[in-house]
Amino acid sequence: MENRDVHRQKGSEELWLKVAYDVLTESGVEAVKVMPLAKRLGLSRTGFYWHFRDREALLEAMIQHWERKNTGNLVAQTELSAQTVCEAVFNLYDCWVNPNLFDARLDLAIRNWARNEPSLQLRLDAADTRRKSALIAMFTRFGYDARDAEIRSMTAIYTQIGYLSMQVREDLSYRLSMMPDYVQVLTGKTPSPQEIATFMARHRDQA
Repeated sequence: MENRDVHRQKGSEELWLKVAYDVLTESGVEAVKVMPLAKRLGLSRTGFYWHFRDREALLEAMIQHWERKNTGNLVAQTELSAQTVCEAVFNLYDCWVNPNLFDARLDLAIRNWARNEPSLQLRLDAADTRRKSALIAMFTRFGYDARDAEIRSMTAIYTQIGYLSMQVREDLSYRLSMMPDYVQVLTGKTPSPQEIATFMARHRDQA
């Protein structure tokens, strides 16, 4: 019984990270402070220190989560097996509609945070470079020359960053319906009915 009481008082690492994420994406990094987080959870401040050395350790854990989830998953999606460039771009677009692969709110929060944190800006720049390189490699794999691959990669990245920054709100089914046209614009190729159907089937339960 005593061990269960202690667990309730200190919570779990995942619980502290979740509430920190909520505050970061709602109000920015300045609002991510130990005491307000503890009050939000209904736990004692000392419970936080069972899991994190200090606030900086919590912030670092969130940054590492962002690097693994957003950049790591994006790169992995570009490296998936694909028979055509349209299929490859649909794999990339899974990130834009599946929050389990890519967390748009977190990406925007990190970008806003980095504006006033030079060390984080360096990591953001490195992440963007890694994403760009992965996209260039994807396009190059399908025969685009170096300059063409770079332009198309930058277009994909800048378009998504703009989408996040504008905080576009649209029905997911509508966004999915637009994806084949986005693929055609980005690749210069028309996706086949089968490629479109396969992509839509992956997200049927989300729409």
